[in-house]
Amino acid sequence: MIEVTDLQKIGIGLSGMGIAFLFLGVLFLFDKGLLAIGNILFLSGLGCVIGLERTFRFFFQRHKIKGSIAFFGGIFVVLLGFPIIGMAIESYGFFALFSGFFPVAISFLSRIPILGSLFNTPFMQKLVQKLGGDAGRTRDTTMTG
Repeated sequence: MIEVTDLQKIGIGLSGMGIAFLFLGVLFLFDKGLLAIGNILFLSGLGCVIGLERTFRFFFQRHKIKGSIAFFGGIFVVLLGFPIIGMAIESYGFFALFSGFFPVAISFLSRIPILGSLFNTPFMQKLVQKLGGDAGRTRDTTMTG
């Protein structure tokens, strides 16, 4: 069993509130104040959950630098007052950064009883394959000659 510290619990709350503020910011026609608060809360929550050093290592890995530049550039553009453009840039960066996590998340969600049956519909299977590959299923990688 993984023990969750108090700081990690606070980080989960901050990240959740950040996602909620981002959702509300988009819902209220890209309100730049809500989007800015959501970005700050999400990043501070991420730092609390995995630690500052791991957060910096995650964002500044050599193969993820393009996604990091887009993500932080999008946040900066939102703070400058162009929320629609900033969120588009930030969304690209988010998908570039977290695309490796999608198969794990989809595999986990497909094991939940109600969501698992939802993921087995033909439309969702096509969407899952586009987003996260095979969602954790093993592939035959042997070469046939």
